[in-house]
Amino acid sequence: MADAQLPPGWSLQRIRDVSGDKEAVALDPNRAVKWVARPGAPDEVLHPEIVLGFHSLCLVKPVHDDDWYMGSLYDDGSIICWAAYGDLHEALRGL
Repeated sequence: MADAQLPPGWSLQRIRDVSGDKEAVALDPNRAVKWVARPGAPDEVLHPEIVLGFHSLCLVKPVHDDDWYMGSLYDDGSIICWAAYGDLHEALRGL
């Protein structure tokens, strides 16, 4: 996955250490991602810059957005996000 990238200043080992997931990976950001803010509200399409995978969960950092969105990673590669965090360390600890 040549297009997969890590957040600036972070190594894959550091992400694994903070999250506690020794199999965490950087994923290709070219995928469908939606943010479900609350039941009944319309879904918002996110344009991912960085996607980190943790088995069936993932963290997404959209383009032009400093927040990290947590969501479910589906078999088809799509992601539905349902929680947001102000920084990566906080998001990793929330997994």
